Amino acid sequence: MYLLTKYTGVTDEKYGGVTDNNETFMFNSSEMITRQEICSLSMVRRVAAMLDIDPDIFAEGQSLPRGWQFLLMGADTCRSSLRSDGFPGLGVPMPDLGLPRLLLGGRSVKFSSEIPIGAKVLRTSSIKGLTQKTTDAGPMAVVTLAHELRLDLQSQPALVETQTYLLLSQQSRSSDDKNAEAAASISADRTAVVVPDDTLLFQFSALGFNSHKIHIDKIYARDVEGFPDLVVNGGLATLLLTEFIRKELNVDLVGFKTRHVAPLFCGRPMTLAAQRNGDEWVLKVFNDKNRLAVEMEVNI
Repeated sequence: MYLLTKYTGVTDEKYGGVTDNNETFMFNSSEMITRQEICSLSMVRRVAAMLDIDPDIFAEGQSLPRGWQFLLMGADTCRSSLRSDGFPGLGVPMPDLGLPRLLLGGRSVKFSSEIPIGAKVLRTSSIKGLTQKTTDAGPMAVVTLAHELRLDLQSQPALVETQTYLLLSQQSRSSDDKNAEAAASISADRTAVVVPDDTLLFQFSALGFNSHKIHIDKIYARDVEGFPDLVVNGGLATLLLTEFIRKELNVDLVGFKTRHVAPLFCGRPMTLAAQRNGDEWVLKVFNDKNRLAVEMEVNI
């Protein structure tokens, strides 16, 4: 059982603004779930192929590129136990609570040591927190999942990651932004433009065993959730940012935090932007209207 306290992390007006009608309640949680995973060379090569990197440059014993750990966090939730939207829970079965929509709110990752390709890894996952609340847009819940990746026979985790998800009520209006005016031009030290197509979304979802329908079923995304097209996986946007850091900025990641404030859609250009602030980098993803969608703070 968890005693859950007031959550104050969601302030984006997109969700109507958080009211003071927060509820503290007991949540009956399962125990921590531990799985042994293999950081297999074949899976690493498939991620490389998805990112248009030569798969043959990778070999067993090399370090898994930081940011590719999603390979080790795929859920094995039985199909009969999936949420109605298809989301498997990424290592932990997700509650439903009568809230049919789920979006990624953010994540934080801390790297402590390298994960060799070919190594055995123990993944421990649990629900760290769950809070229900009422907003001007209706009921919602905030769920935080915690994951640790530990090399076989080692006591300290090589990586700790937390993911925050928003469970929302039925979409009442279209999430399209066609009529919105473009924001001001993007100013940054480094930029790159990526157009995520449906093949990229499919491959990322398949590699992570993520069956969330907003990423793979265009009819569901449009007719049930009110989006104009398939939604780009929040994890995919994060991966593209960490690849941008690795290849373009030549920065060694120690950790990062992301905040997702607006959805990105398949087939629409997204701009990756990096701004240096002293010894730190702040990265952002902007949608095709130059509006902020994702923000990342990088620890180096």
